[in-house]
Amino acid sequence: MLKGSIVAIVTPFNEDGNINYDELGNLIEYHIENKTDGIVVLGTTGEASTIPYDEQEKIVEYSIAKANKRIPIIVGAGTNYTSKSIELAKKYSNMGADYLLVITPYYNKCNESGLYKHFTMIADNSSCPIILYNVPSRTGMSISINVLKELAKHPNIYGIKEASGDLNYTKEVINLTSDNFIIYSGNDDIIVEMISMGAKGVISVLSNIAPTQVHNMCEYAMNGDLNKAYNIQNSLLEVANSLFIEVNPIPVKEALNYLGFNVGGYHLPLDYMSENNKSILINVLNKNKEVIF
Repeated sequence: MLKGSIVAIVTPFNEDGNINYDELGNLIEYHIENKTDGIVVLGTTGEASTIPYDEQEKIVEYSIAKANKRIPIIVGAGTNYTSKSIELAKKYSNMGADYLLVITPYYNKCNESGLYKHFTMIADNSSCPIILYNVPSRTGMSISINVLKELAKHPNIYGIKEASGDLNYTKEVINLTSDNFIIYSGNDDIIVEMISMGAKGVISVLSNIAPTQVHNMCEYAMNGDLNKAYNIQNSLLEVANSLFIEVNPIPVKEALNYLGFNVGGYHLPLDYMSENNKSILINVLNKNKEVIF
């Protein structure tokens, strides 16, 4: 079972906007060394929507080779139209991805039958397991419990990254799906709450800068030591919140650069942080350095 702290890794860019593969390799090694349990490439935090598909393929190929089976690689393969998502699912699963992360269609808001067919057809065409991604704040739509209950029966749909922040939704998912359908928190501020309800970990932005702590938090929570888990979560809460004072992944890339990594800037329409928010973020990082490291 894939469980624990799964990082939604950033994509490092050079000054010219091209991919910094040397730094991507450094980040993968950093997470392997610091107890991260899985790596998502080409997720929201990885700015997949602004990276050309041919370059995405190179990122997947590089990440799988660099990880060399030492850590699971989960690849973002969702788009807003089904045929393209099927194409990516076939390609990335054949390249050796361990799992695929597939987001709900964005902009193309669809009815329930369309959503069911969308995910089912992708799962039918992938040779590795599918993790659904529910993040209505990004896509404008949520996977209804009725649709999710049916999708959970598919032998190749493994679980869901639940990033609505709605604990009542999480409770319904747990009550209406089988024990073989895995739930991951998609929110860094409620990891312990989600695990205490039945989640098996988190797909995390925070773990980009605090991998060991997020791993330990998940491990404590899954082993039933909620006091230790909550102590870590509470100690990191200010840092976690500071990573969302502007839209993700702007703050986390700024934080990584400040902490000594070289992940570069962004692809437009994302842009650098305002000076005021950058100052707030740096103050939080300085204040919490002992907690982060």
